[in-house]
Amino acid sequence: MRSETEARSAHRDHTGRDDYESGVGSSDRMELRVWLRLITCFNLLDGAVRQRLYQNHATTMPRFDVLAQLDRTSAPMSMGELSRRLMVTNANITGLIDRLAREGLVARKPAPEDRRRQMVKITAEGRRQFEAMAADHRVWLSDMLSNLDRAEMTELFQLLGRLKESVLHSQENKETKE
Repeated sequence: MRSETEARSAHRDHTGRDDYESGVGSSDRMELRVWLRLITCFNLLDGAVRQRLYQNHATTMPRFDVLAQLDRTSAPMSMGELSRRLMVTNANITGLIDRLAREGLVARKPAPEDRRRQMVKITAEGRRQFEAMAADHRVWLSDMLSNLDRAEMTELFQLLGRLKESVLHSQENKETKE
């Protein structure tokens, strides 16, 4: 049987840093262990992508996310719709769009039916830069997930879908009880 110190070091990331799982043992509830594993995996993936976006493209994840949303549609998107899709506040989107517009990566104009609404569209230069970032992003994800075969990724995807449904169901039940 492994000592607590051995168990703890088994949950360090590749740099030797403790992660969220490092203090969890087999006697802890499985729900806690799953939650912490999800957080750890997200943080490892997210941190690596953020670092690589900055190093290779001098950009941030929020900028990448905005360009990705705008690249998916040919029509201009309202600032409100963009903030809903990214699950952030309008204030966060406004600052990002201001900077991206100054750099010529997006263009914005008032909506024809309501000039108070701003419509945003990716520019040709924004699309060119995004396509380079997206190509690298695909390679990075492939590399980070390379120890999983297609069947394992499919199973993980399905299990995460079930988890998402479970969380949403739990939230709906909580709202109806309140």
